[in-house]
Amino acid sequence: MPPIPGSGLAKGLAVTLRTMTKKTVTAQYPDTQPELPPRSRGVIGLFEENCTVCMLCARECPDWCIYIDSHRETVPPAAPGGRERSRNVLDRFAIDFSLCMYCGICIEVCPFDALFWSPEFEYAETDIHELTHERDKLREWMWTVPEPPALDPGAEEPKEIAAARKTADKLAAQQAQQSEEGGTP
Repeated sequence: MPPIPGSGLAKGLAVTLRTMTKKTVTAQYPDTQPELPPRSRGVIGLFEENCTVCMLCARECPDWCIYIDSHRETVPPAAPGGRERSRNVLDRFAIDFSLCMYCGICIEVCPFDALFWSPEFEYAETDIHELTHERDKLREWMWTVPEPPALDPGAEEPKEIAAARKTADKLAAQQAQQSEEGGTP
């Protein structure tokens, strides 16, 4: 059976009329803040204490938008007769968000958990040069990072925690044995 002429137009007008009679669900952004999904990507927060200046994040970044400067510092020996050690000290850590494509590679490759996604997304600037945020600003965003989701109760215990628990149990057993023998722990 051939279609009735004008039936497509009637269907289109019916959809338009149904849509016009429904209440709008548009949230007016500045007045009402959006409900963000958990662990959403906003900006990158820096936990500076964990950064060892290994430069993996800067090397792996496809946009080359991470700038890191550091220097070496000599640390005195921990015990008498030990040798001095040297360590990297972070001087500058900056991310140019005008270049960043929010891929998350820098966060994934960081072996020391120094970079995290923060849900902050209101960081617009009037000048593009102000989109390069230094470590002070990145540190501020670190405190807005939500807690990671809880582990699955049926999941296997992480090997690091299992090894630490085994060592602690072994040490507690040795101390208990010493106290039973009359020695001091």
